Amino acid sequence: MKKISLFILLFLLLAGCSSIQHNTDLEKSINSVVRDKSESEINLKKRTTFEWDKAYLITPYSTQEGIEKQLGIDFKDPSNIGMRDDIYLLVFLNKEKVVQYVQMERQGAYFLIGERAFLTPEEDAVTIERH
Repeated sequence: MKKISLFILLFLLLAGCSSIQHNTDLEKSINSVVRDKSESEINLKKRTTFEWDKAYLITPYSTQEGIEKQLGIDFKDPSNIGMRDDIYLLVFLNKEKVVQYVQMERQGAYFLIGERAFLTPEEDAVTIERH
C-alpha cells in the first residue's frame, strides 16, 4: 500500500511540475510599452533574460488545434485564448520546446510580425498598430 501511495504522490508531483514558465516580469515590461502610446515597436531580445530561438505570436480566438499547428508541437494553452479577444500570447521556444510565455494585453492595439511565421533573437520586432 505504501508503494502505491508513494507512486501516486510522485506521479502527481511530476505532473504538477512544468518547465513552461509564465514570465510575468517580461509581461509587465511589454504591457508598459503598449500603454506608452509613443512606442510603435517592441524589441524582444533586449527585454528577455532567458535563452530562446523562436517566438510565436498567437492571436485572439486561436483554437488549441491552431496553436499546436502554428507551434509545430503540443502545447496546452494556459490562457484560454480561444475565448478571449483582450490578449495575444507570445510563446517562446528553445530547441523546439516551449520555455516561456507572456500574455500581451491588447489595450486597443494589434500586434504584428509581418509575413514571418515566428520571431528570432535576430529578427525580434513586434509592431504595435493602434486604431
